Amino acid sequence: MIDVIGAPFDLCGKRLGSRLGPAAIRLAGLVEELESLNFSVADKGDIRVSTEDPESAGLRSFRPLLSCVTELRLSALETLKNGRIPVVLGGEHTLAVGGVSAALECFEGDLGLLWIDAHADINSPGTTSSGNLHGMPLAALAGMPSGESGQVDEEWNELLTTLGQARPLDLGATVWYGLRDVDPAERARLTGCAITMHDIDRRGIETTVSQIDECLRQSGVRQLWISFDVDVLDPMLAPGTGTGVRGGLTYREAHLMAELIHEALDARGCPYRLVGVDLVETNPLFDTQNQTAKMAVEWIASLFGKTIL
Repeated sequence: MIDVIGAPFDLCGKRLGSRLGPAAIRLAGLVEELESLNFSVADKGDIRVSTEDPESAGLRSFRPLLSCVTELRLSALETLKNGRIPVVLGGEHTLAVGGVSAALECFEGDLGLLWIDAHADINSPGTTSSGNLHGMPLAALAGMPSGESGQVDEEWNELLTTLGQARPLDLGATVWYGLRDVDPAERARLTGCAITMHDIDRRGIETTVSQIDECLRQSGVRQLWISFDVDVLDPMLAPGTGTGVRGGLTYREAHLMAELIHEALDARGCPYRLVGVDLVETNPLFDTQNQTAKMAVEWIASLFGKTIL
């Protein structure tokens, strides 16, 4: 049973337009595709999002983000408590803090996170070079200090309180996949399992997905949240994102990864289960004939069990 939740928010990145992502993904047939796989799917619509972005001496776009994350967190928590799987459509990747923090609360910290992204997204206000909050969600989920003072530090701590820092994300139970643009300050923070495009090129999809499974088993978690940023795909194939980096996954690599993850989840004796998914950073303003949204829908269908035969 799946609940689709739209979060059309894009004020914390460098380019606007991903607020149109949820609509584009729905138009690409997400609900119909999941229903064809015999899932019971309820589309809960979009959460309310403020487009007002007042000038502030603190974190950029902090107030509208906090409002958005608060509502998304409540919606995802309701879905999880009803025994359903939230599929969150973004919007930018900052939104992941809403669903993941809800899962951390629901499962009392027992949560592994698979972060499929070209970027590590584990800067904090004191390490970021851009000031964009969409590069900081994992630092917030892990409860890292801001590294700043004054209003920035106050707002950062307010965000951490909203996310429920009694149960922060365990970075040892976090797996990054598809990395190819990591800031120097982020490298020391990748204390979990970090799989780069270099690793994938050298060892292949099958071996690196087996590494994901091994890392999650070693962490001892019983619940898994998958956060998929379309910029992990090569922008030649998926141009509809404001955060594209050349050299990403090909179409078949991405689908094989999703298929193998599904096989791992479906295997007898798998100690963890899928409890939530993010699908973020689709930006129709940079797309061609909605092909990135279509690829995102096809990828998530493979994750949920679609096969050729």
